[in-house]
Amino acid sequence: MSLDDKRLLWNENARARLVAPRLAVPAPVLVHALKSRWTPRTARAAVDGYWRAHPLRADRLARALAASSEVPAEWRWSAPEVGRTGVRLPPQPFRAGECAAPGRCVVCGQPVFRYGWHTDLWGAGAPNGRAVWHSACVTAWKFWTAPQGARKLLARTQKHRCGLTAKRLLRGAEVDHRVALHEVWRDRRDLPFSELLGFWGARNLQVVNRPAHAAKSADEARRRAAIRTAAALPA
Repeated sequence: MSLDDKRLLWNENARARLVAPRLAVPAPVLVHALKSRWTPRTARAAVDGYWRAHPLRADRLARALAASSEVPAEWRWSAPEVGRTGVRLPPQPFRAGECAAPGRCVVCGQPVFRYGWHTDLWGAGAPNGRAVWHSACVTAWKFWTAPQGARKLLARTQKHRCGLTAKRLLRGAEVDHRVALHEVWRDRRDLPFSELLGFWGARNLQVVNRPAHAAKSADEARRRAAIRTAAALPA
C-alpha cells in the first residue's frame, strides 16, 4: 500500500470518528481538522491542532479571558515570583495559592470545559475538574515564552518589513519586544494583570533585522547602566 493510500484510509477512519454526534467537536475545529493533510483521530488532538495553527488568535483569546477574570486585590507581580521564573515568563496569579482551583485555567483563571475549550458548548453546567489549562492558553503560553517560533507569521503581519528600520526583512531576522520586559518589571509592574499580559502578546512583538536588533539592545543596555549609576550616586 502506498503512502497516499495509507493517508486516504487514515483520513477516512479519522473523519468518521470526528463527525460522530457523541463527540460534538466545535465547528471551527472540525472544519480545520477536515482540511488537514492528516486528519486528527481524536477530538482533543483536533482542538490542539486548531490552536497551534492559530497562535495569534490564541494570544488574543487568552488575554481576553484574563481580562474577564478577577484577580485578588492583594495580588502583585512580586519579586519572589520573578526570582523563580524571571521576567521572560508572564505573571501567574492563578497558578498557586488561593487563586488555583480545579477546573480553572492556570493562565487566565477562567473555567476549562470539554477538550480544553473555553466555553460550555455542551451544556455540562460545570467545568472539567481534571483540567487546568485551556488548549488556547497552552498555545498562547508557548507563543509568549518562545515567540521566535511564530517569526514567519509575525513577519507576514508586518508585510515583511523590519519593525525598526522599515527595510526589507532579511534571512535571520529576530523577534523583539517593543517595550523590553525588564522595563515592564521596572516601571509598569503595578498595572492590572490583563494589561501586563499584553507586553508578552503580539501587540508588543516585532520582527527586526539582526543588526537593528543588536543596536537596540546596546542602547537599552546603556540606559540601564545609566540608571544604575545614577542610583548609586549619593543624594
